[in-house]
Amino acid sequence: MTFPAILPDFAHAALLQGIRPLGAVTASGGGAPLAATLMPLASGLGYVAAVLLVKRASSYGVGLWRTAFVSNLAMGLGFAPLWLLGGAEVQAAALWQPALCAVLFFAGQVFTFAALAGEVSLATPVLGLKIIFVAGASALLLAEPVRPAWWIAAALATAAVGLLQAMPRAHAAGRGGQAAGRTIALAMSAALAFAVCDVLVQRFAGAWGVGRFLPLTFGLVAVFSFGLIPVFHAPLRTIPPAAWRWLAPGAILLAMQAASMAYTLGTHGRATAANILYSTRGLWSVLAIGLLGAWLGTGGEQRLPRAVFRLRLAGSALMLVAVVLVLE
Repeated sequence: MTFPAILPDFAHAALLQGIRPLGAVTASGGGAPLAATLMPLASGLGYVAAVLLVKRASSYGVGLWRTAFVSNLAMGLGFAPLWLLGGAEVQAAALWQPALCAVLFFAGQVFTFAALAGEVSLATPVLGLKIIFVAGASALLLAEPVRPAWWIAAALATAAVGLLQAMPRAHAAGRGGQAAGRTIALAMSAALAFAVCDVLVQRFAGAWGVGRFLPLTFGLVAVFSFGLIPVFHAPLRTIPPAAWRWLAPGAILLAMQAASMAYTLGTHGRATAANILYSTRGLWSVLAIGLLGAWLGTGGEQRLPRAVFRLRLAGSALMLVAVVLVLE
């Protein structure tokens, strides 16, 4: 896919104002290509695989912030080759658009990791609210209605995320290092930041071309990540070689799944539908823990009460219904 080096006058004005040219893909347009469905699903699978690798690396004491730094650098480098796709001539007056998306994405990451310092079983379902936030932000920021079926699917997917992460309080006790209210507030802030970022990528990228907008956005995310260095608990050079065997491929996979989602939003739009499909990562993560829990050091989750597994089964069913609604 290529883009002209110089936009026509209307497209140039659209770039400065942050709107899509008439030929850009819209979220409500019919006949969405198969890639608009497969790429978010593949991103969900890629995310789970990446998290499994990063979790394995964490057993070597890598830490959340060093992991975020490495993965963000991988994203910056991974998006750079998209520049070869071409796009609009970069206008200094419009650079605030990729900069804003980069700030939102980076803020979402910081809020996420800060939330995960608390009770993980509490933070994860709240992070699932991103789906609802995307639907709301799409209605407010895009001149396109969100289909009623997608609102229903977003609500079902959000409920499914909570059920898929069900865990007895006794099992989660002692995990958190901060108050429950703080964990919830941080997780909600992360979900909102990521949601607005996704919608703005859909709004802005059409005028720029993904070959310009995405490399600039995630290049800035990589630059912002150097601000994490002061909160490292130890220098990067102290990460043992054994940890890099898991951390490096995990970071690369995180970059690849982020690239897939961002490319989908920038090319095909459909932010609400894409996020509902992407939320199937909750289902894949539960299956992965069940199959690989012992290897990951989380085998305790394989011995959870039957009531928890019934809740997770119900969550899986809701997730499948949500996906079907999106695919109709």
